[in-house]
Amino acid sequence: MSSPSLKDLPKVALDLKSELEGFNHGCMKKAATAEKNVLPSAEDVAAEKTQQTLIAGIEKFDTASLKHTETQEKNPLPDKDAIQQEKGKQQLISGIENFDPAKLKHAETLEKNPLPTKE
Repeated sequence: MSSPSLKDLPKVALDLKSELEGFNHGCMKKAATAEKNVLPSAEDVAAEKTQQTLIAGIEKFDTASLKHTETQEKNPLPDKDAIQQEKGKQQLISGIENFDPAKLKHAETLEKNPLPTKE
């Protein structure tokens, strides 16, 4: 990437150029620059040190010092009462789902509406 030639650079307007050349720096106000560099507190430094020691301890941990353990797999099956109760629920649900309404007898409803006496 080559630098642009002089004719490719943008031109500055003559009035702006004359103002920039004739600018008096003495009329500007003096301003004090305050460089603020906030240092961490003692608590922050202590927390970072404890975190670094913890990470270093984890990195340097010797896994050969661990003992081998056998896992005991337990399969807790429900007892007989729970199995019977679940079978009863399933039979009830399947009985309702497989119900044949054609087996019902036809019944006539007799509507009675006894009116109150005049008394």
